[in-house]
Amino acid sequence: MMKKLFNNVSPTIASAAIIVGVFSIASRIAGFVRDRILLHLFYGQDQITDAYYQALRIPDILLQLFVIGALSASFITIFSRYYFANNEEKAWRYTNAMLVTLVIGFLGLAILGEILAPVLAIPLGINFPPETRALMVKMMRIMFIGQAFFSISMVFGSVLQGAKRFFLYSFAPILNNLGIIFGAIFFVPIFGPIGLAYGTVFGALLHASIQLVGVFGLGYRFAFVKFWQESDVWRSLKQMGPRVMGLAINQVNFLVMDILASSLVAGSATLLNISYALNYFPIGVFAVSYAIAAYPTFCDFANKKNIEAFRNSFSETVRQVMFFIIPITAVTLLLRAQIVRVLYGSPSFDWAATITTANILGFFAISFFAQSLVYVLVRAYFAYEDTVTPFLVGLGSALLNVAGAWIFTRSMGVEGLGLSFTLTAIFQAGVLWALLHKRLGDLDEKKILWSVSVLLFAGGVAAGVMQLVKYGMSAVWELDTFWHVFLQTVVAGGVGLIVYSVVAYYSGSPEMRSVVSGLKRKLLRSAQPTEMSTGL
Repeated sequence: MMKKLFNNVSPTIASAAIIVGVFSIASRIAGFVRDRILLHLFYGQDQITDAYYQALRIPDILLQLFVIGALSASFITIFSRYYFANNEEKAWRYTNAMLVTLVIGFLGLAILGEILAPVLAIPLGINFPPETRALMVKMMRIMFIGQAFFSISMVFGSVLQGAKRFFLYSFAPILNNLGIIFGAIFFVPIFGPIGLAYGTVFGALLHASIQLVGVFGLGYRFAFVKFWQESDVWRSLKQMGPRVMGLAINQVNFLVMDILASSLVAGSATLLNISYALNYFPIGVFAVSYAIAAYPTFCDFANKKNIEAFRNSFSETVRQVMFFIIPITAVTLLLRAQIVRVLYGSPSFDWAATITTANILGFFAISFFAQSLVYVLVRAYFAYEDTVTPFLVGLGSALLNVAGAWIFTRSMGVEGLGLSFTLTAIFQAGVLWALLHKRLGDLDEKKILWSVSVLLFAGGVAAGVMQLVKYGMSAVWELDTFWHVFLQTVVAGGVGLIVYSVVAYYSGSPEMRSVVSGLKRKLLRSAQPTEMSTGL
């Protein structure tokens, strides 16, 4: 039964998105638990959390650029073409060739990173005291090992995506977070703060191991391949260039934000990272889940040159993402301080830190819709093996973000980074949409606009009700305990989501009615009586 569950094919975008989304929620919750433990144990203590988050930045950048860059450019397109043509021999040969190529390449970069760690730590810890920067260097060197395990895991994860097996792929990040939590609780008492880095390596090892189980279940076996003789590898590497540059632009964005944050008051880098983690929660659960789930389908229609089917799939994906993102935006904007306090509040993480984090999150939330669209739009370009356009648009966005971040932090501090990021995300989404429309023609905008207008109306009504409930509960009791804040968040947010669902349904939202119809079918099916044999 477990083998069947692990290797079950997701037949539709919605079913795949549900699997990815549910596990993404579980992973994000594990991530919040991880960050809460780190903040509770270390925030305000010699900038240990600043050192930890900054130490991960360079190893993660290298992984994003040279492993994820190569895989996201064309791996799934090429792999799925072989796999679904029942040419598994070529699919596995291509997988092994890319695995060997990327692991060897990343190990070389990791060794170089180990040597240059003291130099790399300088811009990331501009105002750090010497002991904090020394800790960051030690952590960075250990984390390069963890990212080496991730380089293997990312290949296996791409195989599972290409084969439309999303269960173990989606489960792996949960194990990664559990590994980091294990390190904070058990390794730190033994090794000191450096135990956080060991926990990161342990989480990466778990991440790779569970996906190895998945690909073995599909029939994969490792065999060394002379990758330099494989034309598909060279094709992937050629397409990797623009994709790597595009990812480099995104990483430079965050690197600049981190450097600016580290130049501000102590703790700013930590507040930026945890507010971005909160920002990424709805994006990861809904936008990334749908983008990942839709990508193989986009590739299939693009390979078949079926523009009409591609357009319908794209439109459906965008509308379903907006259906979830709009109410989450309202909840986040109105309850951002409560959310931060519930998740991270502790004696060491005081009210001033809560308000700053909430303000950064508020700026991020304004662009939830744009950030979500970018993930879907980029996958649409990749399906047509176009990595150049996303790169060029990303470059322009990055330049705007760097300029905006520099300007806004002068007067707003770390909160200005959130404002700059959200303005450039809106710019990026708008330009990508316009260029895709120019390339493919009508993207079903009329249907999308109608759907979004209905959802915005429902979201506006829900926001008004949430605000009334929030203030009503504030008048009943003081928000001076965890449980009072927690109840206000859950009740106000829950009532708002219910109101949104009801208004959307009766306003004729096709997405809301589709959800209700699906639930009715499932409930009726489960309640349908079955004929039982009496044995007579």
